[in-house]
Amino acid sequence: MKQMENSLRTEICKKDIPQLIVVSDVIKEAEGIKSFFFNHSIDCKPGQFIMVWLPNVDEKPMAVSYWKKNEFAFTSAAIGKFTGKLDALKKGDKLGIRGPYGNFFSTKSYACVVGGGVGMASVSTLIDNLRNPVIINGARSKEHLIYLKRYKNKKMIAATDDGSYGRKGFTTDVLKDLLSRNKKIKIVYTCGPEIMMKKIFEICEKNKVECEASLERYMACGFGICGKCVINDKLVCVDGPVFNSSHLRKLSEFGNFARLKSGRKVAIREYHSIHS
Repeated sequence: MKQMENSLRTEICKKDIPQLIVVSDVIKEAEGIKSFFFNHSIDCKPGQFIMVWLPNVDEKPMAVSYWKKNEFAFTSAAIGKFTGKLDALKKGDKLGIRGPYGNFFSTKSYACVVGGGVGMASVSTLIDNLRNPVIINGARSKEHLIYLKRYKNKKMIAATDDGSYGRKGFTTDVLKDLLSRNKKIKIVYTCGPEIMMKKIFEICEKNKVECEASLERYMACGFGICGKCVINDKLVCVDGPVFNSSHLRKLSEFGNFARLKSGRKVAIREYHSIHS
């Protein structure tokens, strides 16, 4: 028993201490958005995240956006100090990785996946594991759409706010139209701006379609110690980041409130304006 306890402690320590690894490649996905690749194995399921550490800068959660047996990547948008520093990294540079953390998406048939902006990164390995999903990929404009080439052979509907590529309008409009026409869809998976996801969930509820959403909150630890990622009585890092319909119905703060680094509760729009 003691040997088993020591082995478990060793495994936990390995997972929760950043491991410095080398960036094997950097790919520009869209304007201000890049994917960082590593020739390294990681035991990760669709929707889980890692904590990325830049020494002397900060540590932030990032979804695993590409995964193969001996390679993985995360995708980042340069919108602040930390992600700006990430954006400057080149092949051969090092950074710290720990994890993966959190729960993960189910992988059910007759699925639709809705991604908004860089939120597509959180559902990308899910898409890779689903059979013939319908993909709704939305962004402000063509230059902000990611993974167009990656999923060119999939059933993908692109939507842009300004109409510069694909359908003009929001992902929510596309989903509403799709569910009215396609009664075979049984589940919708989504990640993106929370206001978008809240509307996606409401559309699913009206159509009696299951929904799973990947939520984002400020995280300092990734495994339930700091408590800064709380939403109602749940911790996004442990109980999420993926929440299903039964969970979302009980989360009154979903789409409405979040907490800043200080722990102060604010409206979701204020939270995103500060974190962007």
